[in-house]
Amino acid sequence: MTHGIGGEARQADAGHAAAATQRAAASVRAVDINRQGDDVQRLQQLYVAQHPCVSIHTVEEDEALQTLRTMSVEAGVDMWQWSSSVGLREGLLSNPTPIPDSTAAVAALYKLTTLTRPSVMALVDLAGHLKDERVLRMLRDLIQRCDRDGGMVALIDASNELPPAIRAIATPFDLSLPAAEELERVVKSVLRELNSVVPIHVDIDRNAFQTIIRNLRGLSARQARQVILDTITPNRSFEISVVNKVLAEKRKQFQSAGLLEYVESPVDLGEIGGLNKLKEWLRVRQNALSDEAAAFGIPAPRGVLMLGMQGAGKSLSAKAVATSWQRPLLRLDVGALYDRYIGESERRLRDALRQAEMMSPIILWIDEIEKGFASAASQSTDGGLSKRMFGSLLTWMQEHKTQVFLIATANDIEALPPELLRKGRFDEIFFVDLPGLEARRQIFSIHLAKRQRNPEAFDLDTLAEASEGFSGAEIEQAVIAALCQAFSAKTELTTAALTNAIKTSPPLSVTMAERVHTLREWAVGRCMSAD
Repeated sequence: MTHGIGGEARQADAGHAAAATQRAAASVRAVDINRQGDDVQRLQQLYVAQHPCVSIHTVEEDEALQTLRTMSVEAGVDMWQWSSSVGLREGLLSNPTPIPDSTAAVAALYKLTTLTRPSVMALVDLAGHLKDERVLRMLRDLIQRCDRDGGMVALIDASNELPPAIRAIATPFDLSLPAAEELERVVKSVLRELNSVVPIHVDIDRNAFQTIIRNLRGLSARQARQVILDTITPNRSFEISVVNKVLAEKRKQFQSAGLLEYVESPVDLGEIGGLNKLKEWLRVRQNALSDEAAAFGIPAPRGVLMLGMQGAGKSLSAKAVATSWQRPLLRLDVGALYDRYIGESERRLRDALRQAEMMSPIILWIDEIEKGFASAASQSTDGGLSKRMFGSLLTWMQEHKTQVFLIATANDIEALPPELLRKGRFDEIFFVDLPGLEARRQIFSIHLAKRQRNPEAFDLDTLAEASEGFSGAEIEQAVIAALCQAFSAKTELTTAALTNAIKTSPPLSVTMAERVHTLREWAVGRCMSAD
């Protein structure tokens, strides 16, 4: 089975090779039955539509190769595979012998240009070799041949540093993340594998098992497998406690990726003073992120935008919503999205949003959204990157159908692009003003109780009046400052000490009075008051 790779091809018995290919094909089909077929179908559509080159940017090399093998079998075409460590070999045989003298990229590409039949050619980690002008020229010749005679070059790379000449003609292809059914098969496969060596203690009901599967969503099959191995191996048990361990291990996976960060959210809405209208709005929609609500005919709520003063409780509210609704809270680090390579920043944003969708139902938090897309509201100084990124986010906000509730917070309304404030982007826009008299009383009570003090032992009315113009964060700092003074003087905390701490620290509303006034004027008629 040489198919035109001249005298360099191995001399294998035709009948043996055909039988080996059939066995490999049967194996590939069996795997395809047990995995998502969407990637294979999308890839086959690209092949039928005569895309001569696809670029698969991923660290999941094995998954990409398996998808290409399945597609090749389904399409009835040959597949070749190359890496600099092994060389060029047939991609559908179980243990193929590499073509001699094919580890060099130039040599392998030349041999591929001698193929007499259209084939799928999977080239792994070729991007780094394209700095060599000969390799680049040979790859362009191979792609042109595929464009003319059929076939497809598939570039599989963890890096996305393709030269402009290749990036212009390569069709980006993203691998899908596994759905719940595939994740369930991964978990069961790991359990069987471990149990075959040393018995695993299994004591878990169906509901807890499904919770584990939900907690694995957003990970690749390889990552999910590693999380389960890391979770089960120490104690060789699979029980209810595994649920929290899986979340902990998953958090490590996300933190290493650097785009979506798990946020601990032990804060309850009851620990936030004021914001009564916001709390009521959230209470009514508490169960809206559920299959039961969807079956009732309620569309998943899209999210809220919270505008207002710094320290007024916007970020704290985001954490409290996740706790109240019992949903994971993920923070999107917009700064980590930006990359120096053209197209890479947009891809990172798409990946992050797709990952969030795969983990639904969740709360997605973008803190100080105006800073992440600052250039989108003014004359761009970054070549239009911020505008493109912001456009991608707006499109996703408008069109996504999954149970992802977006909470965006912002301090500077002048830096917000007008498109973000249009009706339909968010379910509601809340203005979080400085706390009123009763809210300040509640905030003092909350922070005193947090620090093992009985709020009833203090004159809360006096403290609330004395702290007019203070934000919740500033009230907290006043309590801490008074505690420090009392600790230093070896006395107990008193109302007088708290009042003195308030008087000696002017609030932001005084030092930036003009800005506060402008913000309040703007919010009238444009936002719903959070309190």
